[in-house]
Amino acid sequence: QVQLVESGGGLVQAGGSLRLSCAGSGRIFRWNAMGWYRQAPGKQRDLVALITSDSITNYADSVKGRFTISRDNAKNTVYLQMNSLKPEDTAVYYCNANVRTTSYDPRARDYWGQGTQVTVSS
Repeated sequence: QVQLVESGGGLVQAGGSLRLSCAGSGRIFRWNAMGWYRQAPGKQRDLVALITSDSITNYADSVKGRFTISRDNAKNTVYLQMNSLKPEDTAVYYCNANVRTTSYDPRARDYWGQGTQVTVSS
């Protein structure tokens, strides 16, 4: 079993910054892509940023130039640096990781963290 634990959320004023962290633990052979998603009240969960095992990144248009995703494979951790935050960034942020758990089974599956609240006041 794989566990993902997010941290770093909170309340910040518009224009401020936050850094989210997601630490993974458990039976992990290889991390594949890792990402951050967010879900605002009454809306669907959307991709914010993604980073592949080769550290290729992809961002939602709404956060390009403001957010930066990175990963530390040695620590099984993915980060999301969020700058120039806007009230519309308010949401619960979820960490996602595609993980291969054993060396003999090539299949991988997605795991989710419990979410961390980010609130940006105007």
